[in-house]
Amino acid sequence: MDTEKIINELSFKAVRSSGAGGQNVNKVSSKVVLSFDLLNSQSFNDDEKTLLFEKLKTKVTSEGIFILNCDEDRSQLKNKEIVTKRFLKLIQNALVVPKKRKPTKIPRSVIEKRIKDKRTTSEIKHNRKRPDI
Repeated sequence: MDTEKIINELSFKAVRSSGAGGQNVNKVSSKVVLSFDLLNSQSFNDDEKTLLFEKLKTKVTSEGIFILNCDEDRSQLKNKEIVTKRFLKLIQNALVVPKKRKPTKIPRSVIEKRIKDKRTTSEIKHNRKRPDI
């Protein structure tokens, strides 16, 4: 994964933040919206693109554009850094292919112990009955 190449393909847009904030919120566009075109990206091959679409389908639009927002800080520059780091982390985590699970064989001693325990509980319950005369 070439982060330099990916960062060059990102596009940022500054928007006014929502919510309370007084008079300053009406003047300053501190919220940053990151958008990344997954379909037309040159950074990933087809296999990686399908994996990203599969894992990040909630954040990808129907046109194949990945969108992230950040309005945590009052500074536009800090929000841009935060959203870029978050984006790279999401991409890195999505590209990790989990190891395939190999089922283990149950050891013979465990099976024998289970059968022995069943037999002992069966005998205990059998001994609770009234004897036949």
